[in-house]
Amino acid sequence: MKKILIPLLAMAVMTSCGTANISNGNTSHPVSTKHSKAFNNAYKEINAADLKKNLYVIAADDMEGRDTGSKGQKKAGEYMINYYKNLGISAPKALGSYYQKVPSEFMKQRGGGNLPDSENILAFIEGSEKPDEIVVVSAHYDHVGTKNGVVYNGADDDGSGTVAVMEIAKAFQQAKKAGKGPKRSILFLHVTGEEHGLFGSEYYSEHPVFPLANTVVDLNIDMIGRDDPANRGKQYVYVIGSEMLSSQLKVINKAANKRTNNLELNYKYDDLNDPEQLYYRSDHYNFAKHNIPVAFFFDGIHEDYHKPGDDPEKIDYQLLEKRTQLIFTTAWDIANREERIVVDRK
Repeated sequence: MKKILIPLLAMAVMTSCGTANISNGNTSHPVSTKHSKAFNNAYKEINAADLKKNLYVIAADDMEGRDTGSKGQKKAGEYMINYYKNLGISAPKALGSYYQKVPSEFMKQRGGGNLPDSENILAFIEGSEKPDEIVVVSAHYDHVGTKNGVVYNGADDDGSGTVAVMEIAKAFQQAKKAGKGPKRSILFLHVTGEEHGLFGSEYYSEHPVFPLANTVVDLNIDMIGRDDPANRGKQYVYVIGSEMLSSQLKVINKAANKRTNNLELNYKYDDLNDPEQLYYRSDHYNFAKHNIPVAFFFDGIHEDYHKPGDDPEKIDYQLLEKRTQLIFTTAWDIANREERIVVDRK
């Protein structure tokens, strides 16, 4: 997650573990029950062992802290792309590649110093009934690199979000192979340059592969593998922004939670006036500023945030599994409900 606070002036630019059967808690547009078995089978695909396996690669020392445009970040990106290829999940046809280049000049103009060219990584599952409507599941895969010869592995920030997106993609692909793929299309968006200024998500929002008008939601995952001092040992997750733009998204997420792992949903930071300004500090913001509903899933500021101790052996993999399942369930509901969620708040 981006460490430097976005200035308050930024507020002015806002334009606005088991199985489960999920319905959205909004009786006006319930999810069809014909997908219940498919959902349960897909849900089971998300497991702590696979999350751990992928995170030990993404946050390994030889990824060199995955600084934006670095050799280590590119190596991590290659691993992710091979993962999607092995699952049979393709890149967006409109892009023609898993890579969306984020030019050095774009980042430099926004305070990115001398960062080299980098890439967002996009994988895509086309919807079966409403393919032009896009559900985005996002996480940044960069971190802060190496300092004074010490690798900052960023296992939680945001290796945890990166592998969660990969696992959610696997679950949706399993459903598709079973003939019950999502009605709406799912874009699995791994962005670069977050730590330096949300550059990758900003670039995507200004150069979208799919029209922003067709983008239904962004479920953004940034640090979901640990706990903070205020919640030590608890089964919880912070949810930020879910009712800022839509009256339905928070309801859907709460219903998904109740029907799955029943985590404590903590809304401490779900406030435009929050002193930490977390609503503005991760990649969902570059969707929200275009009036696209967002929910940001987060575990809090812990003692290893942006420090060399953010290593994969400190991740709570069972809790990471539960949080990932919650986000998948929320995405499943939004992707399969009859009507797209409303944008009825500014």
